[in-house]
Amino acid sequence: MLKKKTDLAIVNRGFWPQGQVVGEALLRLAETCAMEQRVAVVTQSEDGRLRQKLDQADRGKGVDILDCRSRAESSSGLIKRSLDALIFMAWTFASLIRYRPAKVYVSTNPPVVVPFIVMLYCKLFGARYYYHLQDIHPEAAHIVVRLNPILSWLLTSIDDFTMRHAERLITLTEDMRHYIRERSNTQAEIDLLDNPAFPVEQDTTVNRGGDVVFCGNAGRLQRIPLLLDAIRDYLKQGGSMRFTFAGAGVYASQIAGLAEEFEAVTYHGVVPALEAAALVNRHRWALLPIDDEVTRYAFPSKSSAYVLAGCQILAICGRGTSVARWVEEHKVGLAAAPDKDSVIAAFQSMEPVYAPKQSLEAEDTGQHPLRERLEFSYFTERLCETMGIRNNHHAEAAISTESKRFHGAGRSGEKALAR
Repeated sequence: MLKKKTDLAIVNRGFWPQGQVVGEALLRLAETCAMEQRVAVVTQSEDGRLRQKLDQADRGKGVDILDCRSRAESSSGLIKRSLDALIFMAWTFASLIRYRPAKVYVSTNPPVVVPFIVMLYCKLFGARYYYHLQDIHPEAAHIVVRLNPILSWLLTSIDDFTMRHAERLITLTEDMRHYIRERSNTQAEIDLLDNPAFPVEQDTTVNRGGDVVFCGNAGRLQRIPLLLDAIRDYLKQGGSMRFTFAGAGVYASQIAGLAEEFEAVTYHGVVPALEAAALVNRHRWALLPIDDEVTRYAFPSKSSAYVLAGCQILAICGRGTSVARWVEEHKVGLAAAPDKDSVIAAFQSMEPVYAPKQSLEAEDTGQHPLRERLEFSYFTERLCETMGIRNNHHAEAAISTESKRFHGAGRSGEKALAR
């Protein structure tokens, strides 16, 4: 067996600075581990010059960066994005053979094919891999794009095989853990880890002059048509709250149209993640609409940002879904059934005259137990524990301080709080 040249490889197509939240989290993981380990990052970047950008920002010290140029983006067609994933798959395999890591962290970005390649490398070279399922595919993709049944079966079989041979699996919710176990019959341990978010300075004097905000991807899974219809009827009935939108997606033009129709609706378009967090922090409530079926296979990452910003959350989904249960169990807001009347009734209950103390700080929840689990430091620490890597807490604190100085370098391109 060939001698390992690297202790840990982190494989993820999205990275700093384009992938602002997850990218920052994985960069901090790499920087922390690189204090005492040999660490390589296999990723993509806009121009294949990520190392130079990290050096300019004084980040990524001691981390080997292996980035190939990205040829597609989220707005690209399915064929182009699929080809880009295959190119990244080949790049990943070549990079792993070149650096021969003893351990590999891999996530579902991109799904199925790259984790499978990581599994092949680990089988061939006697390494171990840790598979982070932030979505479950092909089911999550199948909701948006109907896949050929044979292709869907093939992708499912490949991913099940990858799950069964992982050293350990990581996912977001109990529902997702149950589905993974049921589908794949894996015997590997499955840890739960929340998505992190950029923290917002908690200031009791903050002016929460805004009423309701939606910040993220206005896509097919976010029940945007229902949400816009409910807002329109609520305002026509004399509703007093104002609504703020930020982000992009297939329904962006409809949101812009609603903003033109009503003075009480504002649309900011796409804003960087840190600015999005500050925007959310100026509102009492945040909207979390989600298709019921997708909650079995994914969890909206914007929920973490909403909690850290101190907002109450209105989840618009079935009461039995993981999202509704999460909101109610952690007492961070309300859940409304996905029909127009229920959503309008929820809006009416959120009006300041009926709910004058609706923010997390109002109940002195600045120390809400959920907050710690959503911080970057907790995310990094838990991944280190899962992979059996000693975590240098002093180094992590220094990295956290350093990253705050240069967070502006990571503001190009990502749709704020995208999922």
